[in-house]
Formats: sequence, C-alpha cells, structure tokens
Amino acid sequence: MDILLISSLLGAFVLQVASSEDSVKVSVSAWPPGSNIYLHESVLLRCTVDSNSSFAWSFRWFRHPTPTPNPRHLVSGDSYSITAVTREDEGSYQCGVEQRERNISSVVLLSQPVDVRVSDTPPPSLTLTPSSRHLFRGETFSLQCPGSLSSSSGWTLRRFPPGPTVRSRRVYTDWCSPLGGAGSADQPDTCVFNAARETSGLYWCEGAEEGRSNAVSIAVSYGSIILRTPASPVSEDDAVSLVCQYWTGTNGTTIFFKNGAEILTSTMSSISGREIKMIIENVTQEDEGFYKCAFPDRQTESPESWLSVRPERGNSTTKDGTATSTGSWIWIVVLCILFLLLLIPLSVWLVRRYRYHTVCTCSCCPVSKEELQAVELPVTKQEVSEVQWDLSWMEMSNLLDRNVYPDT
Repeated sequence: MDILLISSLLGAFVLQVASSEDSVKVSVSAWPPGSNIYLHESVLLRCTVDSNSSFAWSFRWFRHPTPTPNPRHLVSGDSYSITAVTREDEGSYQCGVEQRERNISSVVLLSQPVDVRVSDTPPPSLTLTPSSRHLFRGETFSLQCPGSLSSSSGWTLRRFPPGPTVRSRRVYTDWCSPLGGAGSADQPDTCVFNAARETSGLYWCEGAEEGRSNAVSIAVSYGSIILRTPASPVSEDDAVSLVCQYWTGTNGTTIFFKNGAEILTSTMSSISGREIKMIIENVTQEDEGFYKCAFPDRQTESPESWLSVRPERGNSTTKDGTATSTGSWIWIVVLCILFLLLLIPLSVWLVRRYRYHTVCTCSCCPVSKEELQAVELPVTKQEVSEVQWDLSWMEMSNLLDRNVYPDT
C-alpha cells in the first residue's frame, strides 16, 4: 500500500509517493537535555532521521524568529551548536531533511520545533582543568562535578559525543570508566581523561536532587597548533591570557586574530618553546569573539576558539544579549542625593523669605480709624508759620461748607 507524503517548506509544497514501510520520522533533540539552558554554556541541537531508506539525506535548519547571522551559531549537517548561550539565542529551532533520488524528485520533511529558553539562575559549576575549549591529543585533563570533595554527592558525569547520527547513539550515563576516564583517588567527584578523538564532546553533571551543572564543550585537536581560551566566562576588568600552543615548537613569532582580523598587540610573551601568550588587560565585553593564532606565513592556523566575558558583578544581561550595568542606578542615586542637598538650603531660604514678607506686610498695612484715635499723638510746639497756615485753611473750609450746606 502506498501513501502520499505532503510537506511544506517556506510556502512551497512538495509531493512524493512512498511506500508505507519507508515512512520517515524527523526529530530534534537538545543537549544537554532539560528545560533549562544556562547563560554562557554550550548547547548542541541534533537532527535525527528514523527511516528504513538507504538514501542520503541533506539537512536544513530554521529558527523562529528569523535572526541575523551570528558567528556563535555553527551548523554542520545534522548538528546545530551554540557557543556561550546568551538571551538573544532564545527562540524556536527546527530542522528539515530532504531526500534526493536521481535528481528528479525530492521530499522535504520538517521536525517538530524545539524551544530554547535561557535561565537566569546560575547552575552548579562543572570544573575543567586545564580550562580550555581546545586540547591536544594525548594531553591529560580532568572534569570535576560540583559538591563535596569527600564524596560523590550524587552527581553523575555525562557526555554527548560528536559525530554523525547513528541509530545506536546514546548518552553515556555511568561514572568515569565508561566515558574513557579514570576516577581520581584524591577527589571522588573528579574524572581524569587522556585526550583523544573519542573524548571530545559536550560534558555536564547531573544529580538526582541537584539538577544539572553547566555544559562544557571540549574539542581534541590532531593538528599542529591550537589556541587556548578559558572554557568558562571571564569577568570584566580581569586580565585574560590567550595561549597559542604548537605541537612541535615555534620560532617565537605568532600572529593573533579576532573574528578574522589580525590583532596588533605588544602584550605577547613566550612561555616556552611551544607556547606564545597574549594578555588582554582589563577585559570588557567588547573583547568577546572568536580568536585564533597562526604561523607568520598563515599557512597553518589554529581552530577558532570563543572568548566569553561575563558582565561585572551586579550587571544583568538583556534579551538581546547586551549588558546593563547597575552603575547607572548608582549615578541616579548620587544625582538624587545632590538634588536633595541643593533642595534643603533652597527650601530654608524660601521659608525665611516667606516669613519676612509676611511680617513686612503686616507691619506696613494701614490701620483703622478707631485705632488711630486710640493712639495719643505726641504734643509738639507749632511754629508761627504753621499756625497761620492752619487758620487760613480753617477759614477756607468754613466758606466751602456754607456754599455746600447753606442752612448751616
């Protein structure tokens, strides 16, 4: 019995007739699993095709809402990885698979979307020693789960390895040995590994009651040069060392790059014959980015390694990934205090001026006739001219009264 497969992609419909036994199921899984994705950790999305078909599949990835290109988002076939998650990485992710047959017909199937939500709650910390996203083959590194150093505290180290999708892929759930490591005698929460291709991958710790720790991505290199950047975010104003390490040695000349552009710096020093160190003093969020180092002829370059910078203590990160500092609030408080300091003397001056006007107004206002009569005027001796003037004035007043009132 045949069935008709109908799928849509970006508004276009694709039809193909397929047998029922060739039905395809596409799904997306997020690693580390769970509903909480933490700031600055690494995340891997994997697209899985469950089909009896032997044809090759091509993969496409979609994100809603449609974002601007971001160098921290790396797509490689069925894998979609996000380095140092920020708020701007929230959204719905979906993969589509396309099967081509003799370049004549094709079918495109979409998975169910997976929502990525970023939590502000800091997770328990997984400790990587040495703290570097890139390691050389044969190096020794250790991973320590959170908790007491005297007991395992219920934590289990997990790893999701890289590589192509296979049906038998599973998450390792045992302690150190099944993951290719060995338990540390001094630190029960620590697993020690010898770096190899099979030890690459995404690591995190899980606890029955504690939840999980942050996830750390480790890449083991078989090349001739790597750049060591801190695996965990560094804090603003710290001094950060970027170490360019060679497999066989170097003549002491190394070029550093940030986001593909050469860095002109004089803060370089040679640690040994195999390592060149560059120091970034007072690091800021503008220093975030992908770094790499190379031979002077640029024929051999290290893989790019991301440097993540955490906002200074008290800062927060907005949804678009930018930092907002509480320093602005401090300035607001300082300005308010200054305003109050200016307002207090101004208020005192206004009150005193108001009281002065009130007293002046009361003292200068006219009094009633009765009050004037009640006041006994001082007796003064009149001059002769004043007496004559008063008599003349009285005679004129009497004449006016007779004209106005003739009967008086």
